[in-house]
Amino acid sequence: MAAISYAVVLEGEPDGSAVNVIVPALPEVATFGRTREEALRMAEDAIRLSIAYRRDNGLEIPPGDADFTQLERISIPLPAA
Repeated sequence: MAAISYAVVLEGEPDGSAVNVIVPALPEVATFGRTREEALRMAEDAIRLSIAYRRDNGLEIPPGDADFTQLERISIPLPAA
């Protein structure tokens, strides 16, 4: 069976109550879990549902993006008050 890979972005809630997940290649996919592992399982389920919906409705299924997705940080100094 062929496979496709998508990059996911995980971001923890400041209070540690949850881990949010988005999939840049599939903007409709946004989910969360109480732990990193649960969030990744939820993301996998959401990706599967998104691909099935797109396939069933004749919509484009974006190619995998794991080989060229990169996360960078940009720091901006705050102006003096």
